Amino acid sequence: MSTIDVVLFDLGNTLFYDNAARWPAIYRRAEAALWRALNRSGVGGSGRELYPGSPTFLEHYYGVRGSGLDEPGAFRVLANLLESKGLAVPDVIARNALGAMYAVTQANWRVERDAGSTLQRLCRAGYRLGAVSNGSDHQNALDLIDRARVQTHFDVVITSAAHGRRKPDPSIFNAALAAMSSSPAKAVMVGDNFEADIAGAHGIGMRAIWTTRRGSPTLPVPAIRPLAIVKRLSQIPDVLAQERWK
Repeated sequence: MSTIDVVLFDLGNTLFYDNAARWPAIYRRAEAALWRALNRSGVGGSGRELYPGSPTFLEHYYGVRGSGLDEPGAFRVLANLLESKGLAVPDVIARNALGAMYAVTQANWRVERDAGSTLQRLCRAGYRLGAVSNGSDHQNALDLIDRARVQTHFDVVITSAAHGRRKPDPSIFNAALAAMSSSPAKAVMVGDNFEADIAGAHGIGMRAIWTTRRGSPTLPVPAIRPLAIVKRLSQIPDVLAQERWK
């Protein structure tokens, strides 16, 4: 098998982790920030009028997205809602309002303590790095990476919001590899979600490293075996170094 030269990382619960207990309160604060920004820009109405079946826009978005692999993206969902109510809102206003909303949710994400040093070690070892995330908003993913001060390590950031399909759909992995002029045989995916990250990578012939710092290491599909199972991101450079010598 060809030598690995590209390492793709998931973001949420791989490089970043959250405080799940805080999300209900965070969602309410994010909702208030969204509508303050919209109202200040002259957009009338409220969430109760736009999505009466959901207490917040984010909960409405997740309902629209559902469990399938199609990814509408938060921006398009908001734009469609506004348009359905006859509100002609310029894209820049909707985008700024989402930015205000995500500025609140970003505060509930923390970068893993060994993320920066691991990415740095991989870059120094000659690997090219990319991020592949099932994120609701592309700009939000870029902002999270910037806040963590790891943006310089990534050659490519691919999100489902920008791509239109979610992991484990093969197309999102292929899009990342095409952007990096690489191939499945020369790349490895690092992620916490077995179905999305590990099985998804396996589906296009790519190797994968499963991170289980915040989950169970029991293989849900024994027939799909990752290259390695790690508890810490800091283990990854050594795993890949060993692979080079095989």
